[in-house]
Amino acid sequence: MEKFDADLDFIFRAITSNLDAQTTSEIRKLKDRLMYLHNLKLVKINHSVMELLCAKEMILDGYEVELEKSVSRELTCDLYGRKGDGSTIVEVETGFVPPDHALDPATYSLARISSKIARYSHYAEKFALGAPPYYILQIPRLFLKPPREREPGEVQQTKDLCDRYYTSPPISPEDIKNARIHAIYIIDVDGEAVRHIDHEEYLETVTHWNYTRP
Repeated sequence: MEKFDADLDFIFRAITSNLDAQTTSEIRKLKDRLMYLHNLKLVKINHSVMELLCAKEMILDGYEVELEKSVSRELTCDLYGRKGDGSTIVEVETGFVPPDHALDPATYSLARISSKIARYSHYAEKFALGAPPYYILQIPRLFLKPPREREPGEVQQTKDLCDRYYTSPPISPEDIKNARIHAIYIIDVDGEAVRHIDHEEYLETVTHWNYTRP
């Protein structure tokens, strides 16, 4: 418990050292919320540090940010930001693969990312993923197409993949057909920096690594 608080306080002080009092206060409230949630054993340090860094970037971009916000009875998103009349959800991925999936890590990761996009993107005007620079997100190219161009076969293939790993709450074909992703936040904890890029630019950058299935 003490280690979590010390690490989060360290990154908080590092990223707010040159900020004004109001912005620092906003980020402090988010840090305190993460500490509270950790006391309830609901968050872990790697993920929390990335959330706090990403929140700072969004706040500086004009967003009002909430962390670990409930968007439905079953789902809680990592970051929820409001700016004007619009909203953005960011789901942070550390790249962790549970030991149970030691023999299928790539497929598990692909299903995890697919399910995040399909489930969460309906709860905000924009949806983004956050990831460290050393982790290559497996984003199905299905989600680069406009919904009207997504073939029933590829939609069903993505649903079958998600259903192998995630069934609660269930993901419908309509969820997958209408889901979208707008951006990637590359979260560099070591450098205490965040880079915000378009999802298409991200896929072009890692195209030689990215899986083409489904």
